[in-house]
Amino acid sequence: MVMAELAGAYEAPIYGMLDVERLVREHDWGAVERPQILMHGQPANENAPSILWDGEWEITYVTFRDMGAAFMVAILAIYILVVAQFKSFKLPLVILTPIPLTLIGIVIGHILFNAPFTATSMIGFIALAGIIVRNSILLVDFIRHAKTAERPLRDVLLEAGAIRFKPIMLTALAAMIGATVILFDPIFQGLAISLLFGLASSTLLTVLVIPAIYVVMRDDERPLDATPNIADPHLPKLKAAE
Repeated sequence: MVMAELAGAYEAPIYGMLDVERLVREHDWGAVERPQILMHGQPANENAPSILWDGEWEITYVTFRDMGAAFMVAILAIYILVVAQFKSFKLPLVILTPIPLTLIGIVIGHILFNAPFTATSMIGFIALAGIIVRNSILLVDFIRHAKTAERPLRDVLLEAGAIRFKPIMLTALAAMIGATVILFDPIFQGLAISLLFGLASSTLLTVLVIPAIYVVMRDDERPLDATPNIADPHLPKLKAAE
């Protein structure tokens, strides 16, 4: 059993483990069989050499595994709640779309601050799900109530974006201002980065992506703009005046 402590630039065990795994692959083992790398569990074949990571990594692995499972349960619960509210199985998919968009800002934020993705970063990603879904519901609910048989869908989408943008932005800014307090904390920096940059990217993309997806998944056959298309077979035929 080889024991060691991380030092220097490494702040999470996964980075040191990946570096050691790279050195193992590049090393010339000669006639000796190259050892296999195991992230968890026990070796299935003890006749072959293997490297099993344990210790702090085992805690990290279990933590991310459990949080990932909890995140999936939370997403399922949100989906069921939205289905019960809107009486649709397709519309909640539109509302949940901005959740993966938070990863764009989270990755960029960690790169800018040169910060490792830690367990607190994962907690921030999970916490963003509820905030972003609320913004999506604000937008989609307005579209559903403003849409009528006489109004073209494009006008409704533009009005929804213009009217709902202010409350969506205020909600995001309030959470982002609160996260700046712990931005330079050595433990909770990952949480602050996830909240700050995840909210910034997803909020800006929500008002663009949701209307676009809503157009693709729309259930009516009316034209998007107010100008009627005479060649459209779905439009009623006009009778000639007598």
